[in-house]
Amino acid sequence: MATTYDNLPMDDEEFDESQIDFTDIEDQYQVRLDEGLDAFVVIDGLPVVPGDSMAKLVKFVLRKLNSVGKVKEDGVHMPVGDDGKTEGYAFVEYHAPSEAVAAVKQLHLTPLDKKHTMQVNKLTDIDRFGKEGRVDEEYHEPHIEPFQQKEHLRSWLGDAEGRDQMVMFRNEKVGVFWNNKEDGPEPVVDRENWTESFVQWSPQGTFLTSMHAQGVQLWGGKAWSRQKRFAHPGVNLVDFSPSERYVTTWSHRPLQVDENHPVPSLSLEDDGKNYVIWDIATGKPLRSFATLDVPTSTDDEGNPVKKKMQWPTFKWSADDKYVARMTPNQSISVYELPRMNLLDKQSIKIEGVMDFEWAPATPKRDGIKTYEQLFCYWTPELGSNPAKVGLMSVPSKEIVRTRNLFNVSDAKLHWQSEGAYVCVKVDRHSKSKKSMATNLEIFRVKEKGVPVEVVDSLKDAVINFAWEPKGNRFVIITAGEIPAGAAVPPKTAVSFFAPEKLKGGAPGNFRHIRTVDKKNSNAIYWSPKGRFVVVATLQSQQSFDLDFWDLSFDKPKDEAEKGDKELNANLQLMATAEHYGMTDIEWDPSGRYLATVASAFRHHMENGYHMYDFKGTLLREEHIDRFKQLIWRPRPATLLSKEEQAEIRKNLRNYSKIFDEQDQAKKNTANKAVIEERQRMLNEWLEFRKSMREMLEEEGAEIELNNGKVVREEDGEVEEIEEIVEEIIEESEEVVQ
Repeated sequence: MATTYDNLPMDDEEFDESQIDFTDIEDQYQVRLDEGLDAFVVIDGLPVVPGDSMAKLVKFVLRKLNSVGKVKEDGVHMPVGDDGKTEGYAFVEYHAPSEAVAAVKQLHLTPLDKKHTMQVNKLTDIDRFGKEGRVDEEYHEPHIEPFQQKEHLRSWLGDAEGRDQMVMFRNEKVGVFWNNKEDGPEPVVDRENWTESFVQWSPQGTFLTSMHAQGVQLWGGKAWSRQKRFAHPGVNLVDFSPSERYVTTWSHRPLQVDENHPVPSLSLEDDGKNYVIWDIATGKPLRSFATLDVPTSTDDEGNPVKKKMQWPTFKWSADDKYVARMTPNQSISVYELPRMNLLDKQSIKIEGVMDFEWAPATPKRDGIKTYEQLFCYWTPELGSNPAKVGLMSVPSKEIVRTRNLFNVSDAKLHWQSEGAYVCVKVDRHSKSKKSMATNLEIFRVKEKGVPVEVVDSLKDAVINFAWEPKGNRFVIITAGEIPAGAAVPPKTAVSFFAPEKLKGGAPGNFRHIRTVDKKNSNAIYWSPKGRFVVVATLQSQQSFDLDFWDLSFDKPKDEAEKGDKELNANLQLMATAEHYGMTDIEWDPSGRYLATVASAFRHHMENGYHMYDFKGTLLREEHIDRFKQLIWRPRPATLLSKEEQAEIRKNLRNYSKIFDEQDQAKKNTANKAVIEERQRMLNEWLEFRKSMREMLEEEGAEIELNNGKVVREEDGEVEEIEEIVEEIIEESEEVVQ
C-alpha cells in the first residue's frame, strides 16, 4: 500500500506539536549530565607518546582501570597535541558512578613505571573546584605563613628527676599529674568535663584522647592544647597504630552523612559506615568500613550464643605499614597504608579462621634477609580436617609454618613482645567431651625452621597466660573444672616457667620452676621492664590479694638451689598486699611503681587507688569518691643502643649513689623549707610582740620579764603572773609480757 499524505495539515498554523508524544525518543537520546559526569574520571601523569603508540598505551592503562570497574567500550579519550603526541592525560568513562569512585580511591597515585605515577580524579571534582572565578587565570606565588614555633609534644621526657606522668579521671574532673616518690601527686593540668566517657593515652604517650558525642580529640604539649580533632558522631572506641601515625574510631551506630547531616571531613561515601581510619598528621579520613555481622554459635544444648565483637577489629602490623581485618570463618583482609588499598587486590582466603594476631615487633627469622611482617592465625576442626595453627609472611603471603591440632575446643594466641615466640594456648577436650585440659604450643620464631615446643604437663585448664616483656619466661594460672551450681569459683594455681641455660647463652627448652596452689588469683601483670611480676585477684567479692614476685632474685650462693643454676630464673616472693574492690592494675613505664585502682566504672564502694613500689611496699593510698581511671603516660622506645644500656646496668651502683644523694638533698631541701617557714612565723610573732609592748608602753604600762615572772605595774598596783612550763626530757616505752 502506497504512503498517503492526505491527513497532513496544509498550513504551518494548523500544526500542533503538543499533540505528538516524544517521550520514547527523549528517553532514548536525553543527555543526563549529572549521571554522565559522575561516571567520568580524569587520568593525569601518563607518558607522552607518539600517535602510533597511543593504542598500546590505552591497552596498558585499561588493564589497571578495569581492575576496579568496567570501562565503557571506546570509553578512553586521550587528547593529541599539534605535534601528533599525546598530552599526558585522558578522560575515562565507566559504566557506573560507583566504579569511578572506586577508581579514584584505589588507583590514585598508582605508579606506572619508575618515571610516571597515575593520578586519578573525578571529572565532577575538577569541574566543581575549577569553575570560573575559583581559579585565577594569572599565577600568583603562594603565600607562605611565617614559621611559628609549636609546642614540644614530648617535653615531659625532659623532666630532670626522670618522673613519670599519669592521668586521673575522678568525678567529672580529668587531671594529669607528676608521680613523686614519697609525696602526693603534683598537678600539671586539671580540667572539668574534659571528656564525656573516658580518657586514653596514645601508645607512645604523645597524645591524651578525650571522647565526645561528636568525635575524638587529641591533646598534648606543655599547654595541653588541642592538637587534632576527628569528627565521628556517636564514637564508642578508639585504637591507635603502634607508631601513632593512624587511629581507628568506631561507633555501634552507622554514620549518617547526607546533605541534611553534613559531618566535617567525611563524605557521602562514608554514610552507613561504623569504622573510620584516620591519618593523624593530616586529620583526614583514609577509609571507612561497615561492621561485619558476628556469626552466632550454639552451646552444648543447641541454644544460639552470639559472640562478642573483637576489639580492636582492625589490627596493625608492628611498623604501621599494614592493617588487617578478619571476616570470621572466611578470610583476612590486609590493607596497605597510607593508601588503604587491599594487598594484591584480594583478601586471603582461610576457611574457618577464628582469630589472628600480628607479631608485635618486626620479625628476624633465621636466614631471612628480605622485609616481612608475620601474623599467626588458627582454624578449628572442619569435618575430618584437624584444627590448624599457621604463621604467614606479609607481603608475600607465604605460609612459613603450620601445625595440626586435634580435639580442640578453643585457642588463644600470645606473642612475646619482641616477636621471638608465639604461644598458642590450646584448650582440648577429651573424646567424651566431659573434661578439659590445656596444651601450650610454643613456636620459636627466630630459630631455623620455626620449631614448635609443646608443654603438655598441665592437668587443668589455663585461664591466664603472660610472657615476660623483652624476656623468655612466662607465668600461667590454672583452674579446675567448675562444678555445676557452685557459688564459689574453684581455687587456682600459679605456675612459673623459664628456659634452661645452654652454653653460649641460647635459651633451651622451657621448664617448670614452681607452682603455688590454693590461690584465688586470676590476673598476671609483668613489669614493662621484665623480671618483676604481680599476680592478683581482680573484680572478686571474696578475695583481693596481690603477690609481688621477683624472677631474678639475688640469692646467696649457699642458699641457691640446684635447679636455679640450670634455669634462667631465681624465684622469690617479695611481698603480699590487699586492696579491697580493686578492678585495675597499672605499672608505670619505668617498672618502679605499680598502681591498683578501684574504679567507679565497676562499682561505687571505696573508690580510689593504692600506690606501691616494685617490691610491694605501700607508698600511699587515696580514697576518692567516684574515682574512675588512673593510667600511666607511656614512653616511646629508648634512643640508647643495647651497648649503652648494658654499660648503664654495669655501673648501676655508681648511678644509684648519685640518685641517693639527690633524694637526700631533696629531703634536706624539704626540711630546710620547714625550718624557714617556722623561722618566718617566729619573726612574725616577735614583731607582733614588739609592737604590742610599744603600744602598752605608750599607754603607761611597764613590762618586765624576771625568772619566768611577768611583772605589770599600772597606777601603783603590781600584778605578778607566774607561768609553769612542762617539758618532757625523755620518753621510753617498755613492753611487759
